[in-house]
Amino acid sequence: MVFISPRIHFYEINDQAWFPAFLRAKVQAALTLLWTLHLPIIQTASPSELVAETIQRVLGKRISDYTFVDFCAGAGGPTPFVEKYLNARLGFPKTSESNVHVDGSEGTQPVKFVLTDIAPHIEAWQESKKASPTNSLFYVDVPVDASNAPQNLLASLGTDVRSRKVFRLFFLAFHHFDDPFAIKILENSINTADGFGIFELQHRTLSSLLVCTLTFPLLLLVSPFYFWRSPAHLFFTYVVPIIPLVVTLDGYISSLRTRSSGEIRAMVGSGAKGEAKGWKFRSGSEYHTYPIGVMSWFIGMKES
Repeated sequence: MVFISPRIHFYEINDQAWFPAFLRAKVQAALTLLWTLHLPIIQTASPSELVAETIQRVLGKRISDYTFVDFCAGAGGPTPFVEKYLNARLGFPKTSESNVHVDGSEGTQPVKFVLTDIAPHIEAWQESKKASPTNSLFYVDVPVDASNAPQNLLASLGTDVRSRKVFRLFFLAFHHFDDPFAIKILENSINTADGFGIFELQHRTLSSLLVCTLTFPLLLLVSPFYFWRSPAHLFFTYVVPIIPLVVTLDGYISSLRTRSSGEIRAMVGSGAKGEAKGWKFRSGSEYHTYPIGVMSWFIGMKES
């Protein structure tokens, strides 16, 4: 990738306290749609399906060792869909025709996912939990600071959830943190978790800015099919187009805030405790929208 600038920590509209909460929820709903939308020909799968495939490919047979914890879940975001797609790839829910995982390995239980946030969205999470085909989605109902998460974070959940290793997830979230706070998050992850994954759909590239620009007409095109039950959502999409405008403008800002895998790797060793010994790091990128939209990922795993 050819970056057009160093990282610039601008501020996104949807993060601001003055931005109305009801509009923030609708912008988040539009962002979730973009995570789950599958456009034929230019997308082989939705971004959330791509995340599920990447996690399975990188972790391999160790995937069932982990409980996956989203540390910036918001109202749910892509995590409920990643949970569904990943467990479907693993052969869950079981049917008489599906007794083994798609990768050929046997499994007895679906992989568990947990939603957390500094501002819990309990009602939204409860609905997502009910919708899980495998009953494998859970949540922590108290605020969780990603930079100071306790090692016993999952203590209040069932044994099948808390007995596994913890793998932290950051979906379209890590770019929101300034460098000092991001370093604290990485250091806390190294000290209290067994793995983590950072996934971003944008970059500091011209092609990413083009994707953001095309998001505006895309939302105008598809919103009636997904938000027809919400007159307010349609009003703020077409009459006063705040939703597509904020998604697009924040997309530009997100692109300029996003770190490369090399920059994240350099941050891992810059905390108070220095280099992360006993950890292995991998990174990569995949097209989420051919030929200009790229999903990047950075995964760290504690070695056994």
